[in-house]
Amino acid sequence: DCQMLLNQLKEITGIQDSAFLQAALKAANGDLMEAVTFLTEEHAQEPAQDAAAAEPSAWEGSAVGKQLPQNVAPAPTPNNKDDVCVVDAFRPLESPKAQAAERDAAERSVAENKNRSKRKRCEVWGENPKQNDWRRVGDWPVGMKNIGNTCWFSAVIQSLFQLPEFRRLVLGYSLPQNVLESCRSRTGKRNIAFMQELQCLFALMLGTRRKFVDPSAALELLRDAFRSAEEQQQDVSEFTHKLLDWLEDAFQLAVNVKSPGDKSENPMVQLFYGTFLTEGVHEGNTFSKIETFGQYPLQVNGYRNLNECLEGAMVEGEMDEATASQSVKYGQERWFTKLPPVLTFELSRFEFNQSLGQPEKIHTKLEFPQTIYMDRYLYCSKELIQMKREEMKRLKEKMVILQQKLERYMKYGSGPARFPLPDMLQYVLEFIATKPAVVVSSAQGSQTTLLQSQAEPRVLDVLSQPSGVLEKKDTPTEDGAFFLANSSPQQKSTTPLQPSGSPAEISERPAPHVVSEEELNLVRTCLQRWRNEIEQDVQDLKESIARISLSIEQMYCDPLLQQVPYRLHAVLVHEGQANAGHYWAFIYDQPRKSWLKYNDISVTESSWEELERDSFGGLKNASAYCLMYISDKVSRFVADGDDGSEVGQFQKEVEALPPELRHYIQEDNWRLEQEAEEWEEEQSCKIPQMEPSPASESQDLSSESGPDQSSVCEQSVRSLSSEHAMIAKEQTAKAIANTADAYEKNGVEAALCEAFHEEYSRLYLLAKETPTPQNDARLQHVLIYFLQNNAPQQVVERTLLEQFADKNLSISIMKVARAKLREIGPDDVDMEEYKRWHEDYSLFRKVSVYLLTGLELYQKRKYQESLTYLVYAYQSNTKLLLKGANRGVNESLIALYRRKCLLKLNEVAASLFVSCEEARVAEGISILNELIIPCMHLMNSFEISKEDLDAIEVMRNRWCSYLGREDMD
Repeated sequence: DCQMLLNQLKEITGIQDSAFLQAALKAANGDLMEAVTFLTEEHAQEPAQDAAAAEPSAWEGSAVGKQLPQNVAPAPTPNNKDDVCVVDAFRPLESPKAQAAERDAAERSVAENKNRSKRKRCEVWGENPKQNDWRRVGDWPVGMKNIGNTCWFSAVIQSLFQLPEFRRLVLGYSLPQNVLESCRSRTGKRNIAFMQELQCLFALMLGTRRKFVDPSAALELLRDAFRSAEEQQQDVSEFTHKLLDWLEDAFQLAVNVKSPGDKSENPMVQLFYGTFLTEGVHEGNTFSKIETFGQYPLQVNGYRNLNECLEGAMVEGEMDEATASQSVKYGQERWFTKLPPVLTFELSRFEFNQSLGQPEKIHTKLEFPQTIYMDRYLYCSKELIQMKREEMKRLKEKMVILQQKLERYMKYGSGPARFPLPDMLQYVLEFIATKPAVVVSSAQGSQTTLLQSQAEPRVLDVLSQPSGVLEKKDTPTEDGAFFLANSSPQQKSTTPLQPSGSPAEISERPAPHVVSEEELNLVRTCLQRWRNEIEQDVQDLKESIARISLSIEQMYCDPLLQQVPYRLHAVLVHEGQANAGHYWAFIYDQPRKSWLKYNDISVTESSWEELERDSFGGLKNASAYCLMYISDKVSRFVADGDDGSEVGQFQKEVEALPPELRHYIQEDNWRLEQEAEEWEEEQSCKIPQMEPSPASESQDLSSESGPDQSSVCEQSVRSLSSEHAMIAKEQTAKAIANTADAYEKNGVEAALCEAFHEEYSRLYLLAKETPTPQNDARLQHVLIYFLQNNAPQQVVERTLLEQFADKNLSISIMKVARAKLREIGPDDVDMEEYKRWHEDYSLFRKVSVYLLTGLELYQKRKYQESLTYLVYAYQSNTKLLLKGANRGVNESLIALYRRKCLLKLNEVAASLFVSCEEARVAEGISILNELIIPCMHLMNSFEISKEDLDAIEVMRNRWCSYLGREDMD
């Protein structure tokens, strides 16, 4: 039971640390939801979906974590708090004592959480140290909190909310008082209550100042509709069906006031429901019926794209002009008679595996367009489409015949082994052209012994040119025949067939006992002519097949069939297997003209390329599960309705809300400000009690400034900037020593000014040098890093001034420097920007240390440990390089050794695997699963290099070579 709870926690929260999860469960007294609440609050900002690109903590408990040597000094020093905290989850590098302390802290936090009174709706969750992480930025869409297996709710609700018409209907929903009082049924009351909660949720999504909202109240009402919202993630289609049913029933209450029982007036029906006509034959009898649909189900398996899926769903069995004949037992066609403004396709990506007795997910690739034309599926286009289907059927039959003809050329022979006919002609030539020991001369009738060195020129040397058949000289392949077929006939006809092979090879090949020159010339001439004829036939077949393929591809590109376009509005994605996984949504943002990714509390800008990679399937476990298209009319309405600014549109909608909803938004925003003030007070109370860090003088700085500090943000970066000042302590001391004369003549302030300018000039010159792997000046001083990356002048000056604020250098200069630091107000330096620069430099130093540690371990042949450091160095360095070329270290150097290390480790795993000893085989498999495959996934990004791709192929081929080997158990 405990293991099952742990597995559920891992799937829900994305946290893989078993000890941490056990501590949460223990403190929650085994209550799964209590543990989830704590973990999702504390880790709300961690991107659980990006597990592949995680730091080495993602492999905790794996071979990497277990086998890290105790004597290898990790990058963060014991006294360096920041280094330990930034890589919070990198537990292979932490001491057991540190991990135990963290677990104790987790248990205490959970206990405090249980004793705390239940939070109000939309309260700030978690002890997040940055207010900006829970404040909405301008008009950016808000996320939705996952309160435990509720990513499905977020994906669907966000997709619907971004439909202006649906949003307007929900926010404008109201019922007369007499209807509310007369509603007696339990389901009716539940539907009304759900609509009211959905209204409140939508109102907050419009006007809140929070970065994400809490959907708990609306979800509470849904718990009864499903078995249990805690048990497992709900199916998107199941939830959407239920949601539309509830909304339809709720709006029907309003419709019944004027037109009782008339569903055609229901706005939900008008927006989401359409009709289709089914015509067909069953047991020889024709039938016809009209049906209503909301979400149209489509089978994915066996189809390449959405249009093929739809075609397969619309036509079943044999349906043509002869349908009425009694010979046709079954067949039917569906035609849409009315399409809804919002057209939803439900992609069935699950099937039941009878042998395993459980459902399985279908991961095959299915492409879908940004615009789909529905004309070919409409009843009004029936005659034209039936003609085109007949033409399509005829073309496909013709293509099958042509492909069969082509196959007879490419798989020639009567036995089980078949070969391309051009290759076989080549083999015959090679046989007759192989020089025997004796050749009969027709002119003299005498026998002449020929040396092997007098052999004919090699045929494959000629054939490797564009007009040749093959490039390989050993095993002829079908590909060779295709190269032959695609070459020009004019070129081929002028290329004489020649024997191939070196003298050594020729001597070993079978050869005719005796062959005359007349025989040799005659056969060569015949083979040359036959080859040309065959090549021409193959070329003609391929051209015919290509023409037919093009005709099939363009069959429905008729302007008459492009009158009813539907634009893709949202794609709901599922990642995982049939019984577990995660949902998110890609939604097209009309005002911004771009795709956005809605992943629980995170809303980020995306692209069509990312959507393709995550949604089409075939590459990984993620694929589209539901597609939402909107009619071109609705799309144009949305485009015309916005003024280019979503904030303006949202503000107009907020102003148009009923007074009670506007008050609800204002009350929540006021509560946010109260929470922010309380949080700031809490933080300011904690600051004086901070323990001093042995690696920095942050406590001295904070005690000096005390209540005069300008902001909490400023306080939070002091330890980091002080740490960077400590790195340059000796250089700063030299700069102070060089100003002794100025100190004697003009006083402390003049000495500080001179030292400041002298140090700045020295660092400026060093920053002009190009960094190399052997000598990187950026590691010497933070300002060299800042200057090379064009940091703002205010950031540079404040950083340099903090160097001189160290009491261990000069007390008098320290006092002047600290006085000047206190004079710098928030208007002079953006402390958030200042902090980001220092965080980047801290990360840069970590990347350098992890790279060096990884290289050292690689030299010691400790490949498992080395790979961990190199992977983390590469992933962190990539984040830096996104901000500028000089922000990180040489990417190709890390990639080179990561690739080398992975190849070495693959060799180790493979050698263990083939040992046939159970323990060693298990170890090899463990390395493969826990290290090699995850690292290959990291490497196999959108911009993978050719070298990395080749390395992945080498590793893959190594394992594939073991398939089918009879000598392996």
